[in-house]
Amino acid sequence: MPVTTDSPNPKRTPISKIHGSRIFASSYDESIPYDITIENHHIKAITPHDPEATINEPHSLDARNCVITLSLCHAHIHLDKAFLLSSPNYADLQLETGDFAKAMELGQKAKARFTPSDLLTRGRWLVAESIAAGVTHLRCFAEVDYLVGLKCLDAAIQLKREFEGCCELQICAFAQEGLFSGIHAEENMGLMERALGTRAEVEVLGVTPYAEEDEESARENVKWAFGVTGAERRWHLDFHLDYHLDEDRAPLTGLVMDLVGEWEWIVGLNSNWKTIALGHCTRLTLFSYKEWWQLARRIEWLSPVHFVGLPTSDLYIQGKPGHGEGGGQRPRGTLQITQMIRKYGLNGAIAVNNVGNAFTPQGSCDPLALASWGVGVYQETDVETLFECVSMRAKRAIGVKLESGAIGYVRVGERADLVIFGGGEDEERLSTQRPRLGLMDLVCDPPKKRQVLFGGALIEV
Repeated sequence: MPVTTDSPNPKRTPISKIHGSRIFASSYDESIPYDITIENHHIKAITPHDPEATINEPHSLDARNCVITLSLCHAHIHLDKAFLLSSPNYADLQLETGDFAKAMELGQKAKARFTPSDLLTRGRWLVAESIAAGVTHLRCFAEVDYLVGLKCLDAAIQLKREFEGCCELQICAFAQEGLFSGIHAEENMGLMERALGTRAEVEVLGVTPYAEEDEESARENVKWAFGVTGAERRWHLDFHLDYHLDEDRAPLTGLVMDLVGEWEWIVGLNSNWKTIALGHCTRLTLFSYKEWWQLARRIEWLSPVHFVGLPTSDLYIQGKPGHGEGGGQRPRGTLQITQMIRKYGLNGAIAVNNVGNAFTPQGSCDPLALASWGVGVYQETDVETLFECVSMRAKRAIGVKLESGAIGYVRVGERADLVIFGGGEDEERLSTQRPRLGLMDLVCDPPKKRQVLFGGALIEV
């Protein structure tokens, strides 16, 4: 595939009526089609399908009896490291071992070669493929450190402008490297402060406490993030936290909970809807039943806190047996997000994290494929919660306010950010004609063909 730096030219077509769609929600009969009226970017009406209606009128869309849902969301995805394995610029950086240290080494070598045009090319691939999969909201991490300066952040800002009106690209200024330890700490800190002070497009502050060289520096990293955000909560906070399976190392999650209370990120006081996302947190998978309940009680009134499971990366990096072991001991090493939601009442989502690099060489930009994968990873039959984890719950985790104020589905009053799945009954090719009979069918075997609407406009990229 030739590398191009040309700007994208997405097509936006306003839609006022969707004809003949099936809605997977408890208040609708999944077996019959409905017509959806859209006005001012929102769903105005949902009525039983009128087969006599004129479908080819301007601004109408024939869903052909396909499934329609609210759109998907990337709650956590790295924009600048995407598709390194697909770019000829990094062809010599081949995978050797699937461990974190090697992934960091290859990542640093790649970052030393980043150029603005390269970042834009790979970033456009990521955003375009995500939209095609049904994603309308993305929290994108752009690294800021001594290796890349602000070039990743500036590329993200340009991509946000290029795809304006096609998706909501939320930018996270992300410190992958240490801020309080290591020979580059002072430079890294200066760059982060510059990014937060001069780039108004930044909506999220992201840090990596486990990248610090010692426990005290890791704690200072967490405290700094709360402190620089301040009592007015200028940015969402996103922590890459406790990414290990060492039961002798206490998790830093408790410190985060203490600071949430100290800085009053609590119910009734967080009026600007800023959230705190905790990604990875694989150390918590070693918790006992008692420890989980203790955490659940501590977090009960801390509604802005959301755990984001990253199973494709976690399972690739974590839980490998030692060289001298037989190989049978392989803990999953990823948060059991659906159990955390259902059993302990915690907020949670799952996300793709990385695509096509040494941290996660496998997988795609499709969050629904990740939900499908979750059926096996979590041994889960509650596909409704799995779908929510890549749609409504994922949006809430990054601070997107649903009109319903709760976990919502396709309903009157909701913003028309929608996905139509499948080719439809009139599709000529036999390979696309099989319908999805329910949500279980949709999640377990996601259709490849999709149409996505953002604010009521059909987006083609």
